[in-house]
Amino acid sequence: MKVNLIATSLLTVGLTLSGALALADKPVGITSKMMEVEVVHNGKKVKITRNQNTKNLVNPSFSKTSRPCPPFCIQPASVAPGVETIGELEMIEYLQKIAAGDDSILVIDSRTPDWVKKGTIPGSVNIPWTTLSPARGADPISIGDILQEQFNVKESEGLWNFEDAKTLVMFCNGMWCGQSPQNIKTLLKFGYPTHKLKWYRGGMQDWEILGLSVIAGN
Repeated sequence: MKVNLIATSLLTVGLTLSGALALADKPVGITSKMMEVEVVHNGKKVKITRNQNTKNLVNPSFSKTSRPCPPFCIQPASVAPGVETIGELEMIEYLQKIAAGDDSILVIDSRTPDWVKKGTIPGSVNIPWTTLSPARGADPISIGDILQEQFNVKESEGLWNFEDAKTLVMFCNGMWCGQSPQNIKTLLKFGYPTHKLKWYRGGMQDWEILGLSVIAGN
């Protein structure tokens, strides 16, 4: 009886090890049908993949589980009524559209430049959250300049016209980061249409946890 148990145990261990080795030899795809995507970052083509090392660990910058709250409090699943919360695959889809020439979309890294230099999502542009935050000194005139020059919002007779405004896909450091949510709420106060605002709640922490490509920001 003992011999049979030992033999069974050894067989189970062998199957487990062989299964693990087989999995280790397989590529790490984004989805079962998508290994990589090509996007454009600062005018250059960049590929987004997942880290192929199955033993890779998350970037230490995003390994902390607990930050003081406030200000680093867990964000709700929905930042505001009508504003869509998206995940990684939706983010990649927006980046692909931009790479294909769709200039009606802007993916925005809302973090400060010191964080962006550590790595950002390829295809995004950095518009620090402070530049859209009245609480951090951003005045209506400077915010208005960003609306017109970067978001393609028009001004007519003292009113904002959002008909041709870009769809903004905003993110920051993760589900504990309030920077992009605050910017979204500010834009809503200016009248930005809810359907033209998208929020990637997982941010850089989830992006890094999934081993997706990052690129050093300027």
